[in-house]
Amino acid sequence: MVLDLTASSVDLTRAICDVPSVSGDEKTLADAIEAALAPFAHLEVIRHGNTIVARTALGRTQRVAIAGHIDTVPINANLPTRLIDVDGEPYLWGRGTVDMKAGTAVQLKLAAELSDPAIDITWMWYDNEEVEASKNGLGLLAAVRPDLFVADFAILGEPSNGEVEGGCNGTMRAIVRTSGVRAHSARAWIGENAIHRAAPILSRLAEYRAREVLVEGLLYRESMSAVRIAGGVAGNVIPDVCEVEVNYRFAPSKSAADAEAHVRSVLAGFDVEITDAAEGARPGLDAPIAQQFVEAVGAEPRPKYGWTDVARFSALGIPAVNYGPGDPHLAHHDEERVPLAQIDAVERGLRAWLSSR
Repeated sequence: MVLDLTASSVDLTRAICDVPSVSGDEKTLADAIEAALAPFAHLEVIRHGNTIVARTALGRTQRVAIAGHIDTVPINANLPTRLIDVDGEPYLWGRGTVDMKAGTAVQLKLAAELSDPAIDITWMWYDNEEVEASKNGLGLLAAVRPDLFVADFAILGEPSNGEVEGGCNGTMRAIVRTSGVRAHSARAWIGENAIHRAAPILSRLAEYRAREVLVEGLLYRESMSAVRIAGGVAGNVIPDVCEVEVNYRFAPSKSAADAEAHVRSVLAGFDVEITDAAEGARPGLDAPIAQQFVEAVGAEPRPKYGWTDVARFSALGIPAVNYGPGDPHLAHHDEERVPLAQIDAVERGLRAWLSSR
């Protein structure tokens, strides 16, 4: 396929959304992005796997990294995209419109057009964001080319309703296990039912009250939830093992070690195995360049409740924010859709800031 970077951000969003790129299947879109950027003399284009980097080298005093992922969660009869009307407002409907190809399209258009920005820019489009961290294209690139991550500020185009969302919550997954003894279900009293023993785990999680934590002026909301339960052997067997998968979202003031201690405290008395953890990112909005950006786009900073790759930049000491079109509540939704006006507004905001001197 061929991407036309002279098209409007809306048309470009539609074009890249209509290229299926579920995590692990991004090559076609990555090829198209690389080919579309190659003719622009003001950009050095670098490829690592299915991650594409394009950067300026104009000798500016500051550099900003602007990143977006090109993969989506699985399609569920929501491609190709189509234009729809919601309460008199035009939307683009379809998988990836919110998370986060509208943001990606804006970035591609601006990368092509801003040949003389006020700040040097490192643009990044990466694969496998929606799956386990070990496959994340941004993380894999950082491991081999840390030099590409040198920046004074970073922006991730994750959906934020066109507002600025500072930092992000951390996330942790754990498996909580119960054990029992197998027996024939007609003689249930001979065995010990591991699924029944999971009831107190579910009760504790149902009764858990989310904490609100103030971090650098932004109020982050935590949560701890059961997200999967597995157990059972056969329709006539008392199960001897049950596993409850728990996801804890924690404020960026906590370390992963703090989060683990809290999970173990809430689920004390049970076998808990931590299977995945990613620390959050503090807002970083006290940095002068971050304040200039917020003022330029005219946004009121808010907290980011979900985990995003801003945490990767934060871990490197780079203040980072989320700024992109689309309602995060509609990410991964079967009715995923983005207002056309938000795509245009985010393009205008980024263009104005990157061009101002």
